[in-house]
Amino acid sequence: MHGNECLIKPLSRFPLNKMSLPLLSCIVIPVSLFPVGAFLVPYLFFMVIAGMPLFYMELALGQYNREGAAGVWKICPIFKGVGFTVILISLYVGFYYNVIIAWALFYLFSSFTGELPWVHCNNTWNSPNCSDLWAFNNSLNDTHKSTPAAEYFERGVLHLQDSEGIADLGLPRWQLTSCLAVVIVVLYFSLWKGVKTSGKVVWITATMPYVVLTVLLLRGVTLPGAMDGIKAYLSVDFLRLCEPQVWIDAATQICFSLGVGFGVLIAFSSYNKFSNNCYRDAIITSSINSLTSFFSGFVIFSFLGYMSHKHSVPLDKVATDGPGLVFIIYPEAIATLPGSSVWAVIFFIMLLTLGIDSAMGGMESVITGLMDEFKFLHKHRELFTLFIVVSTFLISLFCVTNGGIYVFTLLDHFAAGTSILFGVLIEAIGIAWFYGVDRFSDDIEEMIGQRPGLYWRLCWKFVSPCFLLFMVVVSFATFNPPNYGTYTFPIWANMIGWCLAISSMTMVPLYVISNNSTRKPNTHKLVKEWDENI
Repeated sequence: MHGNECLIKPLSRFPLNKMSLPLLSCIVIPVSLFPVGAFLVPYLFFMVIAGMPLFYMELALGQYNREGAAGVWKICPIFKGVGFTVILISLYVGFYYNVIIAWALFYLFSSFTGELPWVHCNNTWNSPNCSDLWAFNNSLNDTHKSTPAAEYFERGVLHLQDSEGIADLGLPRWQLTSCLAVVIVVLYFSLWKGVKTSGKVVWITATMPYVVLTVLLLRGVTLPGAMDGIKAYLSVDFLRLCEPQVWIDAATQICFSLGVGFGVLIAFSSYNKFSNNCYRDAIITSSINSLTSFFSGFVIFSFLGYMSHKHSVPLDKVATDGPGLVFIIYPEAIATLPGSSVWAVIFFIMLLTLGIDSAMGGMESVITGLMDEFKFLHKHRELFTLFIVVSTFLISLFCVTNGGIYVFTLLDHFAAGTSILFGVLIEAIGIAWFYGVDRFSDDIEEMIGQRPGLYWRLCWKFVSPCFLLFMVVVSFATFNPPNYGTYTFPIWANMIGWCLAISSMTMVPLYVISNNSTRKPNTHKLVKEWDENI
């Protein structure tokens, strides 16, 4: 389908009159550890050759076709399965991402005290191994020491000590379940009317973290040792550039930090005016995202440098990633500051607004994608949204049990790893080699009045697909099973994880098979279009 046929809007679709929604809602500050040194060079390289071109491609795809992640493939129906792939991935991510927001809410409630609960070892949840002082040497006893902040997260919040592994989850804890329920209610009332409500909420959720990060940076750089942390952040270890894993990690980070392949960009851009300058949005949004990642690195490493100086330990002993940075390292750093309770409240309010912003994007991708595919749902937006968020809540309950962190880790490892790279690869192939770069460029010219330059067309057709194909192959070849600390997941858990990952990827061949079984494919026409695009 091509030309003016694509201007037909779904029943509930309407243009946004102010700033393009993706321009605001897709600027998400990464809360994971922004890697240091050698990582920065490949990160910027892959941002230019793949990140920005794919970001631009998804914005234009959604805006022109006025549909969600599945509906946009009316331009090339054989690839419609990839739309369901990205919808499933976004749904799977929602199963555990909302739990992160629930943890942040729990920490926020815990911060309204005169003394933060993760400062000392004299609490009911602390073990004999808890130590107020860090000691990193070669003695046997010190290797088993843990900080008050680490024990608060794992024993006070998660109650990990009451579980022996993923086979021993226990019941959902009522404190975390209550926090999770609050998150789900907020998400529902932010999404139930579509972008009419989420567009307003996102003005707060997307902008507040910038204010908080600036405040934290101004405080962080005044601390002793902060400059050492910042110097480590900006230093480049050229020898590590020879390690393939550094380049792989940088390429993967690009996909996740920009949100490419989750259907979020397609969903939100489908609500733009048809003539909206999506090229401008792509440049501004991806640039701000990268600059914000760079800026947040100064905040992170100023505090890490301070903690390294305070405890007289190497910086790499302090630095960590994943939940450990956000819920162990940062709280411990904040607890050492004057007026620590105030700083903790500010920090976790930032995490809440950031998390809700990201969760809204993921849920909107699922809701918009399915509603545009099944038109009868447009009349029941509120009920369908309720069904999605309640379903997500019920699955998320597994993550708030005593052994919930094991379920969380398994979902985090498999839900959007290789599958997201696979989904973006199929998207790029479908647009560049079957629909055609020239036809896609015509669509963009119809919207904004100018065709994409040679750089964009080359990236779409050759550079980005090759990059993604390499990433998919390497991610399969270098697969490492998940672990949490010293806990190793059993084989059956890894098999469940792979089933989860494969379930989304199989949407592509399953749709092709089902589509061919219901109607006779025009193989001659498909081969002809392929030859023309080559």
